[in-house]
Amino acid sequence: MTELFASALHLDRTAVKALKMTDTYSLHRVVYSLFSDERSDTEKNSNVQSGIVYADQGGDFQHRKVLIVSNRPPATNIDGKYGMVLIKPISDTFLSHTHYCFKVQVNPVRKDKKSGKRIAVKGRSAIADWFLKRATDSWGFQVTPQTLQIEAIDVLRFEGKSGRLVTIGKAHVQGQLTVINSQQFRNSFKNGIGKGRAFGCGLLQIVPIIDNLFT
Repeated sequence: MTELFASALHLDRTAVKALKMTDTYSLHRVVYSLFSDERSDTEKNSNVQSGIVYADQGGDFQHRKVLIVSNRPPATNIDGKYGMVLIKPISDTFLSHTHYCFKVQVNPVRKDKKSGKRIAVKGRSAIADWFLKRATDSWGFQVTPQTLQIEAIDVLRFEGKSGRLVTIGKAHVQGQLTVINSQQFRNSFKNGIGKGRAFGCGLLQIVPIIDNLFT
């Protein structure tokens, strides 16, 4: 498996202000600035993965934190002076367990069969059903239904690189999962799940559930 790195980007108030972090796109710009882009223009247009997935953990007036999983180490700060990045290699054994607790921010959309357009999945019940099915069909794991929680649903609107208005729905999901296809699961962790991954969706934040020999 390609070597992976788990990183935490810490930004203080001065860095947030200097980097003009005001919306979803500016956060995307800051995170991606930590990495050299190894893709050619052709690869970018053919949807070759960036090798970067991240999740905004928010913060308070003084501090902001972003979690990142990548296939190469990031820079340790931005422009040589802003923020601090803590980096740790991910061992293969971390992804060899069968059961995990998870959190993830996902963009719940489905493709309309007639038009081919993406349609937002709305409402907690519909999002839960969508997530359970996608997990089993596409992401290599099965979610224990009674543990599944849709914590919050946000709608993000911002201007993209070309000035075009972008709208992304983001659901905060957590629960417990069982790996049913190890290679698919590793790909899901490495590349993220669902759409909107360039804008902070799809990073599986997982913690192994270790069997207790005394229960």
